[in-house]
Formats: sequence, C-alpha cells, structure tokens
Amino acid sequence: MRIPRPRSLAAQLFAMQVVLVAAILAGFALFTYLTDRSQAEESARLQSRATAAAAARSPSVVDAVRSAEPSAVLQPYAEALRKDAAMDFVVIMDPEGRRWTHPLPDRIGRTYLGHIEPALAGRIFSEQYVGTLGLSVRTVAPVYDGGKVVAIVSAGITVEEITEQVRDQVTALLAMAGAALALGGIGTYVINARLRRHTHGMNAAELGRMHDYHEAALHAVREGLMMLDGNRRIALANDGARELLGLGDDAVGRPVADLGLPPPLTGALLASEPRVDEVHLSADRVVVVNTQPVVGGEQRGTVVTLRDHTELQALSGELDSERGFTQALRSQAHEAANRLHTVVSLIELGRADEAVVFATAELELAQALTDRVVDAVGEPVLAALLLGKAAQANERGVELVLTEDSRIDDGVIPRTLPSRDLVTILGNLIDNAVDAASEAVAGIDGVPARGERARVTVAARVEGGELLMRVGDTGAGVDSGDAAQVFRRGWSTHGAGRGLGLALVQQAVHRGRGTVDLARSPDGGAEFTVRLPLRPAEVTG
Repeated sequence: MRIPRPRSLAAQLFAMQVVLVAAILAGFALFTYLTDRSQAEESARLQSRATAAAAARSPSVVDAVRSAEPSAVLQPYAEALRKDAAMDFVVIMDPEGRRWTHPLPDRIGRTYLGHIEPALAGRIFSEQYVGTLGLSVRTVAPVYDGGKVVAIVSAGITVEEITEQVRDQVTALLAMAGAALALGGIGTYVINARLRRHTHGMNAAELGRMHDYHEAALHAVREGLMMLDGNRRIALANDGARELLGLGDDAVGRPVADLGLPPPLTGALLASEPRVDEVHLSADRVVVVNTQPVVGGEQRGTVVTLRDHTELQALSGELDSERGFTQALRSQAHEAANRLHTVVSLIELGRADEAVVFATAELELAQALTDRVVDAVGEPVLAALLLGKAAQANERGVELVLTEDSRIDDGVIPRTLPSRDLVTILGNLIDNAVDAASEAVAGIDGVPARGERARVTVAARVEGGELLMRVGDTGAGVDSGDAAQVFRRGWSTHGAGRGLGLALVQQAVHRGRGTVDLARSPDGGAEFTVRLPLRPAEVTG
C-alpha cells in the first residue's frame, strides 16, 4: 500500500520538522544511554575496588588464611560482604588461583577465571573479564601477611546487572523524550498552520510549476527576460526587457496585446510554438527574440528572451566585412599577378620603358583613393570602413567616390556617437548603393542597361554642428510610392530574407537623435542623407 505524500508545502515542512525533532531526541537518548552506561561501569569499578581493597586489608581474612580450613571461615565472610556491598561476587583465593569462596559453593576449590599476575606483583587493578557468572567489571587486590602476598581478593559486578540499571534509567528517559516529541509536534503544527496561511496552501504541483518557469528562464536568458502566464499577460520583466521594448513600470500584469508593440513582434510573443533568434523591431531597437513555452502537461505560459541586435549586427557585420575583404584581396592578388606577369613579359621583350609606365600607372590608380580617404577622414574607423567598402565595390565593378568637400578630423566625433552605430549607418547605406548601382548597369539577365560606369558617391563632413553623411548612387532609385516603406523591416527589392539594413540604419539614427532623408541623387539613383547632432563644445573648425 502506497502512503500518500503530503501535498502542501506546510504539510511537508511539518513532516520534516517532526522527523527532525524525533531524530534529535533519539540521538540525545542514545547519547544519554551510552553516557549512563559508561558512568555505571565506572561506578561499578569504583565500588568493586573499594570492596576488594577493604577485604584485602581485613585482619580476619589474614587470620582465616593462616587457619587449617580457610574456606570454612572465609565463605560466610565473603557472602556477607557481597550482600552488604551489593556485589555480584566476592572471591578469595590462594596465590595459585584456587578459590576459597564463591557465590556458587560448587565452584569452590576450582581455579579462578581471570588475571591475577598484577596482584601477585603487589598491585590492585581492575578489568572486564568473562567469568563463571558472565562478563563482569572486577577489581583484584593482594592480601599481605608479613610483607608477603598470601591470598588474593576479587570483587565484581556483572555487566548484565549494570545493563539492567541503565535500562531502568533509559526507560524513564524515553518517557520524557516521548513527552518532548509530542510537545514539539504540537508546536511545529501550530507554526506550520501559520505558514500554510502565508503560502496560501500551495501544493507540490504549483511549486513544480514555478520551478519549471525558472528552469526554462535559466536556459533561455540572453539579456532581456520576460515570463508570460497562460493568459499571455506579463508575469515578470527584467530591466533589459523593459529597456528593449520600452515598457513602463506598470507592465507586469498587462496583456501583451495591450503594450502597443509592432504587430510582428506581438505575434512572436503570443506564438504557442518556440521562436528561435527572430529579428523584430521595437520602438527604437532591433531585437532578437527567443521564446520557449513552459510545458508540464498543459500550456502554462512562455519564457521570452530578448537581446539587442546591435551586438549581433556588429559581429555579423564584421564577419561580412572580413569575407568581403578576403574576396577583394583574393581578386586583387589575382589581378596583381596578371599585372606582374605583364610587366615581366614586357621586360623580357626588351620594352623596359613601357613596363615602367604600365606599373606606375597601375600603382597611381590603386593609391589615389587611399590617399584621398586618409587625407579627408581622420576618424580611423570611418576611414577603414571606406577603404574596405571601396575594395568591395571595385570587385563588383562599382566606383566609390569620396566628394571633395568631405572632411572629418580625428577627435571631432563625440563619444555619444558610438563608432559601431556610425559603421552600421554608413556601411549599410554604401552596401545598398553598391547593390543598386551594379544592378542598374547589369540590367536584366546580365545585359548592360547603361553605358556609363556604375558609381557610388559618398560625402562625410561636419556641417553646422552636425555630422552629415550622404550616399548617392547611379542606380534605378526608389519609387515615390515606396519612399515611406524603405525603412520598414522586410522591405527589399532583392527578395525574401533581405530588408534589414535600412531598418538598422533608422534605428541607429534614432539612437543618435538624428534624421535620415531619402531623395533623388544627381546621378539618377537614390540618395540618403543622415544628420547626427554633435555637442557644440566638441565641434572644431
């Protein structure tokens, strides 16, 4: 038969406390029993020592030993002493160990069971030994006559007798322990009744449900954390979630549908199936959403983790840049090898002058943009970005041009404008412009649509206390009907899975409290203009 387990937390604690009190009392009883037994054995040793020493010093014992029949005189004396001293036995024997007295008369004349050597050496000693009456605590003392050991006295109490005495004491102790256990159980019940009221009688299933929530949260946490209950209301939201979603202090307890979040993000939070690393837009952030339903036989809610896409975008952007740089370097290495072969061939043909002219022209073309960027842009992060994007654009047959009026000195951009945001803004605008320019030139099915070379024009300068960044291209431009949708996540002319770059640009501009405008480029394509305010104290001439 299975014993039902306590359901409520208070009942479980009550059972645990009762067991704990019982264990403490049992331990105390065992300790007391062992202590009392040790004390009883020590008391028996002292009592037997006093009895044996008294008999050994008794003149009547010496006189009886001198007589012709020591046993006839000593047996009544030993029995009287045994009864008076509450001993189990008092044995008097000769130096050879033959008994003159014994509580059992038929044992008289037999050899004593025990050690007598220390007594023959003149020393009183105590020991535990198994004799004819069982295990006993005994003391053996020598009897002197004229300085010579003429007899030996052994007095003792059996361990069974000691155990009986301790048993009586333990019985009384157990009665007191039982009363203490009952009193402790009553007190524990009263305390747990109060605990039951404070915990509202929560049972193990409810505690398990709370445990499931927190276990799922521990495995899903990134930066922001929210827990939704079964009715899709916010049960918990940490500071990161409040910041990423723009939630107020009254968010806990509100339904997700009433938070005013964008519909795609609301749909992801309300989904019953898990969502993994989905990118969504909040009011001013791009967030990566992960959801995990809390399961346990029913839909109990959802654990939601959120993290700022800025960090993820920086990592992926750096990876994309590294890949682009690698491809550009591979292509440049191939081109450099071809040019080197050309120079070597011209020299072998005896046309050294033409080889020098060819090599010098190629070097000047490669160095021109680098010198222009380094001279105009003192901000190292932006300069490196422009050089890298120029290499990638050239690989795709697009010319990247930095306007003559571009100028950003090192130290002009304040710390309030993170380099990561500047890279996000300018990098994504250039990437989109290169895509548009190269597609406009390639046309349909690779057939050139225009005769001119594809070009992207970049302007970057400080103007009127603002950082101005403008990117134009020779592409097809943006239809006027789509101008209001270009910054929406998912909008793209390149098919599904795209349309995040301009959304990231808008978010970064919003964080910098700036503006971004779309217009027609003088080159015929689209032109994006970003203005980010600088602190006046940090704007230098």
